Amino acid sequence: MPDLVLFQPDIPGNAGTLLRLGACLGVRVHIIEPAGFRLDEKAFRRAGMDYIDQAAMHRHLNWQTFEEWRISEQRRLVLLTTKSELPYTGFAFEATDLLMLGRESSGAPDHVHTAADARVTIPMHGEARSLNMALSGAMVLGEALRQTA
Repeated sequence: MPDLVLFQPDIPGNAGTLLRLGACLGVRVHIIEPAGFRLDEKAFRRAGMDYIDQAAMHRHLNWQTFEEWRISEQRRLVLLTTKSELPYTGFAFEATDLLMLGRESSGAPDHVHTAADARVTIPMHGEARSLNMALSGAMVLGEALRQTA
């Protein structure tokens, strides 16, 4: 089953929403630190994350420790980004994929784009910039689960 990965998230509510999604669907959520908020049970409960006890969360102290883990596990990194022409609906997901979302404030830095095995986007109408991170993660995870279930 694919996992979700949050790269240095800024907004606890988005992280909490994705952790709740992961808890409900049985999907592990990885958080690459540093985050823009405290990563503890009290902070998540304050953000409305009442499923914290059921969530499978894996914290990585930084990008380097995440990359070392990912390479040792031989997992493919699929980056969700507005800087791609490949729609997520046209991508062939694998059950072991890691679906990464960048920071809400700045997306993913260049070194993350370079490390990604694939980059996918959610096609948007007109001048729209981006969707909410939690909504984007749910959409792409839904498609990945549909393909790999």
